Amino acid sequence: MIVVTKEDFSVDEVLSMLRSDGMGALVTFLGVVRNNSKGKLVDRIEIQVYEEMALMELGTIRDEALEKFSVEEIAIIHRYGSLKISENIMMIAVGAGHRAEAFDACRYVLEMIKKRVPIWKKEITPDGDYWVEEVNL
Repeated sequence: MIVVTKEDFSVDEVLSMLRSDGMGALVTFLGVVRNNSKGKLVDRIEIQVYEEMALMELGTIRDEALEKFSVEEIAIIHRYGSLKISENIMMIAVGAGHRAEAFDACRYVLEMIKKRVPIWKKEITPDGDYWVEEVNL
């Protein structure tokens, strides 16, 4: 499952769709909007995405992780638009027979998203708006 959307998502629904009888581990990463960055207060963030390219690259990253780590399933959901403090930004969920592979695959997907997917984040602060050069969601 790969989703790029403006809408919020349910962590429980994603995990329910991912779960299977052969999985001994479900590892998740949930990125949320925080109220500070580099010592500055943050009011909200804006995320922009080149949706078509992002979907293609997320699919490639998912396929790589499935093959490299021998996990059963991977779900990736990433939001865009204007997001308030504590709202969900991104979720990666990995189902595998064992925890080590699930953790390794989840970290790989997260790091590859930061490096390769055309997604940009702007922080809206009381002092002005700032584009984040390295996205650390």
